[in-house]
Amino acid sequence: NEYSLFRQYIVRSPNDVDKSREISFDPRPLLKNGDTVTVNYLLDLMITRSDNSAANCLIDIATRKRINKTMHDNAWQGSEITRKFLKRKFEDPGYDTVRSTETNALHAADFMFKIYKNELINPWVSMQMKALLGRQLDTTKLSKGLPAGAMFYHKTGWWSYYTHDAGIVDDGSVKYIIALFTPVTEDAVRTRLKEVSRRVYDLIKKRH
Repeated sequence: NEYSLFRQYIVRSPNDVDKSREISFDPRPLLKNGDTVTVNYLLDLMITRSDNSAANCLIDIATRKRINKTMHDNAWQGSEITRKFLKRKFEDPGYDTVRSTETNALHAADFMFKIYKNELINPWVSMQMKALLGRQLDTTKLSKGLPAGAMFYHKTGWWSYYTHDAGIVDDGSVKYIIALFTPVTEDAVRTRLKEVSRRVYDLIKKRH
């Protein structure tokens, strides 16, 4: 099966770009040239610790053409995968001069909503994605404003002065999607992300 989660894949340079772990307490080693891993392992690394090497490998496996067809099928124009996490000189021909990959909070929220409804590709894919999102290791952003009993299936992101978090909140009775994209550095925005998350949760809980 071309897309089996247990398909083995050999990591090749220059995809192995990470030189340090984004999540310091994650004991899993950095990917390096020659490593043999499964697709499931790559997905787990990409989602739970924002591993750029894993993301590069998965772009090769799924191909940008197929990924972007899914983007267009869901009306997410503008969020196409254009670049890997590589210097342009290492990019595949045709992708070395294009704009960097971009997305927005609306598309991220819609992506999460489709997962919640089991409509991202199909129910199996949606449930697999939700399981991965539920193992997110970065709990320094919107997670901080949620009560301990709430489950947050989410994906965080940060680069330069951008900090993002988007996901599905579920405490057993209250369920909602939240996506917050900010042009602010992590250190500067963490306290505000916590406060926004707490206020949104309290408001929805009160109205429930």
